[in-house]
Amino acid sequence: MTSAPSGLRLEGVGKEFVPGRPVLQDVDLSVASGDFVCVVGASGSGKSTLLGMVAGLVPPTSGRVLLNGREVAGPGPDRGLVFQTASLYPWRTVAQNVAFGLEALGVPRAARRERVRWLLDEVGLGHLAGALPGRLSGGQQQRVAIARALACAPRVLLLDEPFGALDVQTKEDMQLFVRQVWQDVTPAGERPTVVMVTHDTEEAVFLARRVIVLSSDPGRISQEIAIGLPEPRPLEIKRSAEFLRIRAEVEDLVRAEHRAHQARVAAAPA
Repeated sequence: MTSAPSGLRLEGVGKEFVPGRPVLQDVDLSVASGDFVCVVGASGSGKSTLLGMVAGLVPPTSGRVLLNGREVAGPGPDRGLVFQTASLYPWRTVAQNVAFGLEALGVPRAARRERVRWLLDEVGLGHLAGALPGRLSGGQQQRVAIARALACAPRVLLLDEPFGALDVQTKEDMQLFVRQVWQDVTPAGERPTVVMVTHDTEEAVFLARRVIVLSSDPGRISQEIAIGLPEPRPLEIKRSAEFLRIRAEVEDLVRAEHRAHQARVAAAPA
């Protein structure tokens, strides 16, 4: 008896919100279990739509999304999603926000408390378990959002530009935090699969093992770049010659796709 394929697969995936006007078309992508992939591209290239299909929030018009060999038909606890804004419930404490998914799954109270306590310690916010979100900084709120996304021990963590609204220092702190989460967050020692959308090429190169570049109108995978930087990655690596070379390569690809898109728009009949 063969086991189900491990990891995430998109097979010939396309999406049309308006018939005849595809946002994404013929997207084929494989992400191995435990990998960290960043998706970059110009605005309108379908990055967030792609993430929404993996999350099960956006049904594909064509093709299919598979997780460990099973077709994704809707949201599920095997995938955790974090948006650009933390979207915490303001009337619930930090601990209650993290526990929300566990409550929905009917996890017993004692097990729920233990899991929430462990997660808040992991994200460095155990001392704020009883605080309301309004007392927290932007970076702290995003840590709570990530802890909430991880509460049900998802196989895949989906990040949709979660640090776009943060200042530079807080953003770098969160980048280090997410890399640490990726390395050791699960009690069983399993590494989660991470798929992250970002406009920031420096962020993509620092975080990912692989960067996917999307073209625009319709969105397709244009290039895949393996990031062969050493592990672990301190912030200082951003100043290394190899990092700067890879970042320039990714930026050149994104810029070329943007120019190609502008040329197609200019050549289109009025």
